[in-house]
Amino acid sequence: MYQYFGITGWKDKVLFTPGPLTTSQTVKQAMLRDLGSRDGKFIGIIKEIREKLVELGQGDPKQYTALLLQGSGTYGLEAVVSSTIPPDGKLLVIINGAYGKRLAKITSVLKIETITLEYPENTTPDLREIEKTLKADNEIACVSVVHCETTTGIINPIKEIGELVAKSGATYFVDAMSSFGAVPIHLADCHIDYLVSSANKCIEGVPGFSFVLCKLSSLKASAGYARSVSFDLLDQYHGFEKNGQFRFTPPTHALVAFRQALAELELEGGVQARAKRYHHNYEILIAGMREMGFKEYLKPEDQGYIITSFLYPDDPKFSFETFYESLNQKDYVIYPGKVSDADCFRIGNIGRIFESDVRALLAAIRETIEEMGVKLK
Repeated sequence: MYQYFGITGWKDKVLFTPGPLTTSQTVKQAMLRDLGSRDGKFIGIIKEIREKLVELGQGDPKQYTALLLQGSGTYGLEAVVSSTIPPDGKLLVIINGAYGKRLAKITSVLKIETITLEYPENTTPDLREIEKTLKADNEIACVSVVHCETTTGIINPIKEIGELVAKSGATYFVDAMSSFGAVPIHLADCHIDYLVSSANKCIEGVPGFSFVLCKLSSLKASAGYARSVSFDLLDQYHGFEKNGQFRFTPPTHALVAFRQALAELELEGGVQARAKRYHHNYEILIAGMREMGFKEYLKPEDQGYIITSFLYPDDPKFSFETFYESLNQKDYVIYPGKVSDADCFRIGNIGRIFESDVRALLAAIRETIEEMGVKLK
């Protein structure tokens, strides 16, 4: 027997997570239609999305293209490394969190020769060491870094790293999963060859696909490098250019929702306006958490406004599991920590949330701490 879950009068829990995120009712409603993958209207939606993504990256459409790929952001990352690094080329992965480590794991499985420069999770990469490494090894074909490392919320200097990579002649690959759409990025100014993000992050769509912004000259030069059929970016590009279609079954509903999310991003005022709202959410959150006695993991100068890691209170009565479940029962969802050297939890400032939502979360946190008998000061 099947049970129907209607949405009339029903409200979602508010997601203070790095994704999936709270989405607007109109984004959800956009999915309430069926379109064939070869339907002319759907092909038009794909074209519109691809063009808009290049525009959001401030890219010249003659120099950059956007490719859509079924699957999560990690699928997009694997597509880049599996299909754009030459068989005899090395990848330099700059790591200061779990997501840089994940990319290194992917390349290990793919048997791509990889060099890593690893830094503490609360430290930005050493530009001098990156420059020295690039000068010492001319076999490095590609360099990768995470823009906003979701492990902590730290923001890495992608423009400065890109300048070093451009001088070396390698290609430059940026994981902008948690930043694209809310942190202004200029593809050419940052010397980016490949940038990956996904539908369910700062553009406020729903899960179902990732996308790769590619410098056309670099993408076309990757012919013959692909180690996979499904992840072959150049073949995906040729498919889109030939008939506007995905090579394999596309996530039609997620794409229609994403088109609506892009329209709502534009209506809000674009990337700058969304950045302003998220930054305001962050400021309200930080002020309220500090007032209660919580401490951030990162130094303020390294902290981005996308997601924030907070240290556990120094009180034996604090249990994250109890804290999390109590907030969940109050309809607020936060995220566990991923930091290796400290006990933390994370609160995101992104998605369809506003100052009123942040203040309501702060009130719920205060109430929960009091219920647990935890002392913060």
